[in-house]
Amino acid sequence: MPENIDYVATNKALWNEKTKHHITSDFYRNELFMAGESSLNDIELSLLGDVKGKTVLHLQCHFGQDSLSLARMGAKVTGIDLSDAAIAQARKMNDELGLDAEFICTDIFKLPEVLDRKFDIVFTSYGTICWLPDMAKWASIVGRYVQPGGMFVFADFHPTLWMFDNHFKYVQYSYFNRQEINEVESGTYADQSAPINLNSVTWNHDQAEVIQNLLDQNLQLVKLAEYDYSPYACFPETIEIAPRKYQIPGMEGKLPMVYALKMIKR
Repeated sequence: MPENIDYVATNKALWNEKTKHHITSDFYRNELFMAGESSLNDIELSLLGDVKGKTVLHLQCHFGQDSLSLARMGAKVTGIDLSDAAIAQARKMNDELGLDAEFICTDIFKLPEVLDRKFDIVFTSYGTICWLPDMAKWASIVGRYVQPGGMFVFADFHPTLWMFDNHFKYVQYSYFNRQEINEVESGTYADQSAPINLNSVTWNHDQAEVIQNLLDQNLQLVKLAEYDYSPYACFPETIEIAPRKYQIPGMEGKLPMVYALKMIKR
């Protein structure tokens, strides 16, 4: 794939296709979700706290399970995502559940063109920033939408994971943002057998790149945590060490798999 590929169009096509398979996958357990199960994990819940009555902007919300989980907790939620298939499903689920979440389909960097208000909480989680090339621009979006005294809550897979090949046998990529990563994705983390063979464009982002750009937006770091497990079995050959806690075989307890932070807007 050439370096000048339109990453937005490429990744949108990929996520539109992924969404079709994710909705019905065992991974997302959507029937149980619609019946009342929350999709949120202890990691982000411990940082979010009581969201009742709070306005929440959920960046890169996929098809809305976490957004709607927050709405069930009493938050007034606006979710945004690049995939129009995902946003259509989120709106459908919102209507079926009788909730009042709002969903907007847009490239995150174009969000200021369609949304102009501030929020008590900006939230994003798990596998989001790897789809974006520019952390300074991303952090400026976060900073723009957190009102003074409000908070940003972020949980994502640890950048160390993205150094490895798909089966965690060797180091394939730099820890640092040194290259655009162009690949063909076969299947999807929610269903490895899904008939998907499409291009993707991603970037690795080290912790310093993420956190320093957020600090530059007048956001104060109040909590940073790292975890030796993933709450999802989204990597090949993971083992479950406890309910909703997965590790890489041979690296149990040795490899950071998730990090999370909470920041307050000065």
